[in-house]
Amino acid sequence: MFRKLRAEAERENGKENKLMFDNRALFALLLPIIIEQILNSFMGMVDTVMVSNVGSAAISAVSLVDSINNLVIQVFSAMAAGAAIVCSRFIGAKDRNGCNRAARQVVLTVFIISVAIMVFGLIFRVPLLQVVFGAIEPEVMENAMIYFLITVVSYPFLALFNAGAAFFRAESNAKLPMFVAAGTNVLNIAGNAVFIFGMNMGVAGAALSTLLSRVLCMVIIFVLLRRKNQMIVLDHYFKIRPEKNLICQILAISIPSGVENGMFQFGKLAIQSTVSTMGTTAIAAQAMTNIFENVNGVFGIGTGIGLMTVVGQCIGAKHYKEAKYYMVKLTVIAEVGLTISCLLVYAAAHPVTLIAGMEAESAALCMQMIAAITIVKPVAWVLSFVPAYGLRAAGDVRFSMIVSVTTMWCCRVALCIFLVKAFGMGPMAVWIGMFADWSIRSVIFSGRFLSGRWLKKAMN
Repeated sequence: MFRKLRAEAERENGKENKLMFDNRALFALLLPIIIEQILNSFMGMVDTVMVSNVGSAAISAVSLVDSINNLVIQVFSAMAAGAAIVCSRFIGAKDRNGCNRAARQVVLTVFIISVAIMVFGLIFRVPLLQVVFGAIEPEVMENAMIYFLITVVSYPFLALFNAGAAFFRAESNAKLPMFVAAGTNVLNIAGNAVFIFGMNMGVAGAALSTLLSRVLCMVIIFVLLRRKNQMIVLDHYFKIRPEKNLICQILAISIPSGVENGMFQFGKLAIQSTVSTMGTTAIAAQAMTNIFENVNGVFGIGTGIGLMTVVGQCIGAKHYKEAKYYMVKLTVIAEVGLTISCLLVYAAAHPVTLIAGMEAESAALCMQMIAAITIVKPVAWVLSFVPAYGLRAAGDVRFSMIVSVTTMWCCRVALCIFLVKAFGMGPMAVWIGMFADWSIRSVIFSGRFLSGRWLKKAMN
């Protein structure tokens, strides 16, 4: 199958008879993205372990607030994805001027939206947390209020860093954002050590360290974007003026992806609210399980992010069969990597729960859930996520949004709540709903890819 798709792609390229990304180019693009995702997840795990030593109330508060923060982060990620796709198409078409104009509009749009979300979070912090989490233990709510107040200030810095990193990935330079993210993550851990343990600041220390690391990330990436020897150059920020056509083009991709990601995370938030009523033991177990699940999925997510750049450049160059070839190839690569990741994470799970000082009941519950994930995820996850990255890069964003939102609410949310309310299940209900979602999505997205209808979107 690979040989047939490759031969078709080479014939489509005509006289060049050469693909845009050989194995070395793919390796150079994907490896830094995957390493960055691994480091981010690893640092998130270390962050959680460090906070867990403060007590169950602290880790529960951080977990609950991060379910809101992750919703916002998903919106920013969608905007960064839109930036990567639009800029990749201009790069594929070898239009440097169009690429730089698009990048400037992305920065303007991301800045305005992220500041608006930050202001909203600061003003409505108290009623928001009370409505979302309801009657949780007073100590958990107190910690949640503090953690959210500080982390919400970091939103604009995180959003702008994501956009800047997307620009570098769009021109196949994934190493640079990887090094920036890795360095600042290490500083975040060092900050945690100082603020949490050295200054006894608890969750406030964890939040402050996160804020400072995100500020530094943004500053570094935008300083690097001023260099003249690269495809995308950003300077003279105060001279940026809105260009309606480019903003509409960016939002046409970003809004459906943002709705998809936002509703996706909102569903997780609704589930988190259900888990929050099960007590501190269940909350702590679910929080650690979420960390493990994020870690074992980073290879697949990193491959998907790289696929957006690859397909975007192919579409910009009008190499449609080549885009199809890379979607198949990178999906297989993701499957192999994900399977290995799941096995490694499962092997490390028990020692990590011991190091984290989790209570025995929470640790046992966590191990039950991670065992189920290790069995199901390699079978159902890749086809439900990785091809969708390619579909979005080709412009088939509405289909992805409708499918993802529908399966998420019908499976993840409705099924989870039904199992909890009707059968009194614990947090395992969350993962049963998740498994159903992955399975249905994988069938639908596979059918969409095989039908070829997604390519019609790119050709129009």
